Amino acid sequence: MLQQYTKEFRYNLSLSFPVILGLLGHTFVAFADNIMVGQLGTAELAAVSLGNSFVFIAMSLGIGFSTAITPLVAESDGAKDTASGKSALKHGLVLCTVLGLALFFFILLCKPLMYHMKQPQEVVALAMPYLDLVAFSLVPLIVFQALKQFSEGLSQTKYPMYVTVVANVVNIILNYLLIYGTFGFPEMGIVGAAVGTLVSRVVMVVLLWVVFRYKKKFKAYVYDLNFRVIEKKVLTKIINLGFPSALQMFFEVAIFTSAIWLSGVLGKNAQAANQIALNLSSMTFMVGMGLGVAAMIRVGNQKGLKDFVALRRIAMSIFLLTFILEVIFAILFLVFRDLLPTIYLNNNDLLNAADNAEVIFLTAQLLFVAAFFQISDGLQVVVLGALRGFQDVKIPTLITFVAYWMIGFPVSFYLGLYTSLESMGIWLGLLAGLTASAIMLYLRFNYLTKKHIETVSLPIS
Repeated sequence: MLQQYTKEFRYNLSLSFPVILGLLGHTFVAFADNIMVGQLGTAELAAVSLGNSFVFIAMSLGIGFSTAITPLVAESDGAKDTASGKSALKHGLVLCTVLGLALFFFILLCKPLMYHMKQPQEVVALAMPYLDLVAFSLVPLIVFQALKQFSEGLSQTKYPMYVTVVANVVNIILNYLLIYGTFGFPEMGIVGAAVGTLVSRVVMVVLLWVVFRYKKKFKAYVYDLNFRVIEKKVLTKIINLGFPSALQMFFEVAIFTSAIWLSGVLGKNAQAANQIALNLSSMTFMVGMGLGVAAMIRVGNQKGLKDFVALRRIAMSIFLLTFILEVIFAILFLVFRDLLPTIYLNNNDLLNAADNAEVIFLTAQLLFVAAFFQISDGLQVVVLGALRGFQDVKIPTLITFVAYWMIGFPVSFYLGLYTSLESMGIWLGLLAGLTASAIMLYLRFNYLTKKHIETVSLPIS
């Protein structure tokens, strides 16, 4: 019985591993920024956290929207319909470019809100110039996401990974040169980190497009793309899939962003601790997210073949694999929760020794909670990926809203600001929301797949 699921592990891992590394690449940009900026002080680290909180919300909408491309391409690939896949790429690129520009201008309009959010003034002053450049980097990032989702829809997951690795190297080199002003470069502080992020994201777009132009698998899709001919029907289909997917990701990212803002009300050290714990948990979350992409691809393929029995079995195998891996991550967080925060701070900085000690203590508390929500977070994202592959997006959008904003956020708000739990209370709310999401999304998947299997099995009268 169990073997029917475990036999899929090898292929699931081979498909998802490049995706995981690529996603970890995005997180590693933040990881590198946080470590390098953390050497400047806790105020600078809190400023990066505050600035990125605005970008993460906008990014969630862009990345969530781009996921609509993958199931459409995967279904067309399963059905051997190249024309439909090419159309999904072209229209997806148009929509993602427009969305990236719109989100950039929206962030610029929202910037003044930082002065009215009860955040430390020194943190706001540092975050303002940082935010301008990182906000603009959303445009190439979301265009890259469109290209990446297309590649993954064709089960070609390794090329975006390679490109992301190269971009990370570019980012780290520029960070080193521009944050600290080494080798004669200007010392720009956290603005230097923003420049590194922007340049690395432009590099990602250019390199992945070059790969598409020269690799045989992609040539039929990328040559002779006529952007002057846009079909309303295809745009509508992508929007109908992409908009609910964007909302799903937005609801989750927004509750984590609210945790940043609530932590800021508690002070710069609470906000810095929240940023470190969030960055660490984000890296393990990318494993679940990568497996979620594998679920989306494989479920999309089986949907194209109309084999719902295999679809359910394959999805369940990915759920089981995710559960096993997330339990391992939970154990690691519990064991190393006192050690991990020290990576981000300058332990030889005697001037800020008291602040650093408090940040390490608070982060260890948050990682204790994060150890448990790893499991819920990983499971909810793979089930959501399977549902996207099924092209079921509207009910899951409602589920994520209820889980995060009717269950998770009220718990975070009350426990964080009105009890002695403070930062830990905020994260207990995150745990409640993620657990509710995982349970409800699984019930939806279970109902949907059983319904389709029963429908196909019914005898023709």
